[in-house]
Amino acid sequence: MGRAVKPLLVFKDSQAAGAGVLRTALAGRSEPFAADVTVGTRVPNSRSPEEQFRYVLVRKDGDAPHSSMAMSRVLLRVTVWHEDPDQAHDLAMLCQGLLVCHDGSVLSAVRPNGGPLPGTDPDSGVDLSTFTVRVNVRADVLA
Repeated sequence: MGRAVKPLLVFKDSQAAGAGVLRTALAGRSEPFAADVTVGTRVPNSRSPEEQFRYVLVRKDGDAPHSSMAMSRVLLRVTVWHEDPDQAHDLAMLCQGLLVCHDGSVLSAVRPNGGPLPGTDPDSGVDLSTFTVRVNVRADVLA
């Protein structure tokens, strides 16, 4: 008898998927603090308060494959820069809610983990708020 071959499983980029979810969901929002927001996975070089900086950064803080290897559990950190601390908090709360209610082909079972917590960008002085969510990432079967 031959030995069973395990399927080749890979996980899509949870960081890019999280940014995509927020980019799409924020585009249709009517809240004033959500207008003209940029979403990305890299901290921009320019974070000047004079630019009325509104940016949402999605970064992967860690991951661990599930024992079944059918999914991975990921910690995503979302950092929101805005013109003042109240708007940074409000946008962070909206982003957290948008992620938690999302259940898609890459990210599923999104759960709040911590925050939003207020802060200040040490390089620019721009107000920010940050939170984390735990996410299941579905595997793709390649072979």
